[in-house]
Amino acid sequence: MKTKKILSTLLMTALTSVSINAQHQFTVSTKPGATIQPTMYGIFFEDINFAADGGLYAEMIENRSFEFPDRLMGWSTFGNVTVNDQKPAFARNPHYITLSDAGHREKRTGLENRGFFGMGLKKGMCYDFSVYARLHMLQGDSARFRVELVDEEDRPIVATRITVKSNQWQKYTSTLTVDKTVEKGLLRIFLEKGGAVDLDHVSLFPEDSWHGMRADLVKDLAELHPGIFRFPGGCIVEGTDLATRYQWKNTVGPVEERPLNENRWNYTFPHRLFPNYYQTLGMGFFEFFLLSEKIGAEPLPVLSCGLACQYQNDDNDRNAHTAMADLQPYIDDALDLIEFANGPVTSKWGRVRADMGHPAPFNLKQIGIGNEQWGPLYPERLEAFMKQIRAKYPNIKICGSSGPSASGKEFDYGWQQMRKLGVDLVDEHYYMSPDWFLNNAGRYDHYNRKGPKVFAGEYAAHVRGLDKQPNVAMNNFEAALSEAAFMTGLERNADVVWQATYAPLFAHVEGWQWRPDLIWFDNLQSVRTVNWYVQMLYATNRGTNVLRLTEGGKPVEGKEKIYASAVYDKAEKAYIVKIVNVDDREKQVNVTFDGLKTLGKGKCITLHSDNPRAVNSLENKTNVVPQTSEIEANSNVVSVVPESGTYANYNTVNIVKDAKNKENAYKYVNFRIGAENQTVKAKSLSEAPVNKDVKLADNEVKTMTYGDVAKRAKTVDFKLVNENLKAWIDQWNKILNQ
Repeated sequence: MKTKKILSTLLMTALTSVSINAQHQFTVSTKPGATIQPTMYGIFFEDINFAADGGLYAEMIENRSFEFPDRLMGWSTFGNVTVNDQKPAFARNPHYITLSDAGHREKRTGLENRGFFGMGLKKGMCYDFSVYARLHMLQGDSARFRVELVDEEDRPIVATRITVKSNQWQKYTSTLTVDKTVEKGLLRIFLEKGGAVDLDHVSLFPEDSWHGMRADLVKDLAELHPGIFRFPGGCIVEGTDLATRYQWKNTVGPVEERPLNENRWNYTFPHRLFPNYYQTLGMGFFEFFLLSEKIGAEPLPVLSCGLACQYQNDDNDRNAHTAMADLQPYIDDALDLIEFANGPVTSKWGRVRADMGHPAPFNLKQIGIGNEQWGPLYPERLEAFMKQIRAKYPNIKICGSSGPSASGKEFDYGWQQMRKLGVDLVDEHYYMSPDWFLNNAGRYDHYNRKGPKVFAGEYAAHVRGLDKQPNVAMNNFEAALSEAAFMTGLERNADVVWQATYAPLFAHVEGWQWRPDLIWFDNLQSVRTVNWYVQMLYATNRGTNVLRLTEGGKPVEGKEKIYASAVYDKAEKAYIVKIVNVDDREKQVNVTFDGLKTLGKGKCITLHSDNPRAVNSLENKTNVVPQTSEIEANSNVVSVVPESGTYANYNTVNIVKDAKNKENAYKYVNFRIGAENQTVKAKSLSEAPVNKDVKLADNEVKTMTYGDVAKRAKTVDFKLVNENLKAWIDQWNKILNQ
């Protein structure tokens, strides 16, 4: 084995105040341990917080096909506008609108759509407009309508005209280029000339969208480098009732023919009601598989097991859930989805995939059946799924659920049943406090190594007491740091924990219903939260094998508020150490790599804030971001100190109470704090001056605690120093002489 290795050290530290550092001695065994699955760190998408329509799905028109129960919801009309369904353009979306003469030459007939919380338009961006249109009932030889994009002051900024000459449905397109950025714009259509015209599926997409998805949000996901992508839920899978469950077959094929579905989150939260929250299903299963492929994540679809949301329905209500005798169509849906993802083009559903533009299989490896289900109703249905899936697709892994809680009677029952059934993975969920995450870093140390593996399918730290704070305040540094600490435990137990996905993924700043969320956005931009950076750092430094990291022979999982794990990356031939310090004091850490003689150069990546409530926001996206520096080992030992900012030691001059020469003493003090002396001391000894008249060059300032650096400086705790000085000196001498 080569002795010279690459060392990558990942450090995450929370330091709100600084006193003298405490030293830790970590030992890392260089013998590769358990394999870390490529799926270890990933993401979970659920259409909550306007994550799909109004979010990742880039369609800018709300209720584009007039299929909301209130057919004109999202639209404001003027003149003579009617809703019709005779001889529709699309059988599954039969409603359309008719624009007819307003009755006077000076009047107009038309409608407006503000999109989702206003229409965000970017300067220089081209927007692709499309609509299906026909002459209404052979009224006239032609009709012309005008399409405008309008700013906040009701001024058109770009317009186009479309002339219709046929009584047959046809698709019309136009490109609109805007010359200014608009935060709250709208689309306006009005009849300009001729007879009545029918319009359906009115659509507007930014030109840079990728397969109908917002380019900036796709980039946010790609640069996260997730290993697994769970979709579409969550409670969305179950539905408030079975009629509103997410049905994957409704989400493939032409978007114009995908039927509307009621979003179960439109009225679920009384604190944030959105009665206009529906699913056009433009962001469907085909798009999910495409996106998984693009960002390099393994897809994990989750399907209904025939149980509606058990929070919202009584288990004893026979009308709420599918009876066992009627379960086969649900099982068929699961089998057909696997065929859609992996089947040859000669198969029924493989042909559908190919016709949509992807002849090659998507290489689906696992599937989830049910979400947060509990009690006896679930395992008997899951068993029926498992028998048929394994009979036809024996290599597909099956994920079962342990219920909505991280512990307790239902959780224990769920695990018991999952072991009995022999599922491949058990989906655990925990939305808990930061303290819970810190205290559960060793949660999996004593899990049964035989039987199903763990899938942490939904988790996030919830900081209490911030209900009235800004949206992103829940995604603060304290929460992210506690998640990082918990993830060292996931990593250390990679032999039993195979994958984990933070949840939820997206939230619109004006349409949120649930906090925290990994990525926040408005209609023009997005922000990567501190939590996003934690997930990214772990995903990009995942490694291939666990390394045993100990202090005093024990795992580092919270003693003295420090957490750590270590991995080896075979491809990079790199050792990666992750250290999380949740204390308000900096910690000096010496890491010894047992079995190596020398280490080469490496890098230290630090995610740090002095403020536990620090956040990244749309206004300040880079408030807390990783910082990288170079490090070099001394033999096989690396010493690192997680960033703390700085601490200050003040030089003072004291005049005793009964001094005989007070006048001279005051003169001496004035001399010491005078500009001339302070300038000399600053340049010769790098002592930061206290006299405001001192002027220093930029290169001189770099060497001292001065200016903005001084504002966040802390004083040394000499009581702590005096109590521990001898022990520190002894430890230092021991290290130097070993």
